[in-house]
Amino acid sequence: MSSQIELAEQVLAEHRKIETEMSSPEALSSPEKMKSLGRRYAELGRVVRVYQAYRRAEADLSETREIVEAGGEDAELFRPELPGLQEAYAQAEAALKDALIPRDPDDARDAIVEVKAGEGGEESALFAGDLLRMYERYAERMGWQTQILSSVPTELGGFKDVQLAVRLRSAPEDPADGVWAHLKFEAGVHRVQRVPVTESQGRLHTSAAGVLVFAEVDDPGEVEIADADIRVDVFRSSGPGGQSVNTTDSAVRITHIPTGLVVSCQDEKSQIKNREAAMRVLRARLRQMQLEQQAEENAAMRRSQVRTVDRSERIRTYNFPENRISDHRTGYKAYNLDQVLAGNLGPLVDSAREMDEAERMASQE
Repeated sequence: MSSQIELAEQVLAEHRKIETEMSSPEALSSPEKMKSLGRRYAELGRVVRVYQAYRRAEADLSETREIVEAGGEDAELFRPELPGLQEAYAQAEAALKDALIPRDPDDARDAIVEVKAGEGGEESALFAGDLLRMYERYAERMGWQTQILSSVPTELGGFKDVQLAVRLRSAPEDPADGVWAHLKFEAGVHRVQRVPVTESQGRLHTSAAGVLVFAEVDDPGEVEIADADIRVDVFRSSGPGGQSVNTTDSAVRITHIPTGLVVSCQDEKSQIKNREAAMRVLRARLRQMQLEQQAEENAAMRRSQVRTVDRSERIRTYNFPENRISDHRTGYKAYNLDQVLAGNLGPLVDSAREMDEAERMASQE
């Protein structure tokens, strides 16, 4: 247990240091810096609270043992308390070990969710719209804020591509309550089985949509993007079928020349706002790319996210005729698809979080 105590003391020292930094003029004058510090402070805070509870349980048990071992009248008075204090100490010790298990450092971050239509044509685009609304309703249940950063709608109300920013209203006390901690497991290919509205013969079709999830970058300084490394093009926003929805060149397309990444945003009427939204997405994508490259170099692959919308790489199936939802990673299955699409995504997310928790605990052991 000595190694855990040493690590907990290091966490406590860093927690105090950040507390001091948060009151500095530099942090107070920078919302981005304050948000970054606040996220780390909250992340460490959980460990600090558990460690302090462990110390209290340890002290209570030690003091009672000393009294009992000293003998006398007080010893007989306190002896019945020993079993309960020993149990409380054991629980506190286990909780501390659990709190010190390596966590995803991004858990407290906000997220950008991108839904892309894949195989299946218009039906896939309609399903992408269903997934978008599912995430919006889930966010509403969780008390989160959402904002569509960019979208390419279709004539029937679907989406070829749509990007949704999901944010907490305030920093979480526990990083496990963060947006990324929940939505990161949604990355992958989602398969749908149903009779499309475009099907005249009533035949069951299978199509797919892809979901990508990126952790938001709070402080632009985390991902430096030189002006010379980007090309910014402006164009006129358009709706389904090419119909113009704007009479000015407010839409923005940003190309990151070194990587070839391209981000387009057109949902805002202001060119400035569209550029800000595009840069948010670009920073998140570049940061994810950097993390994956670092993981490869360290031979410890970060959880991969699907980059192609291929039905063979599915993580989940939505079967409408049977009202069934199945997660192929965790084995979760339920017959409440209508409720899931209405935002009741919690049990599916929890099954993935529990799987991840078990894997991390096994790795630690």
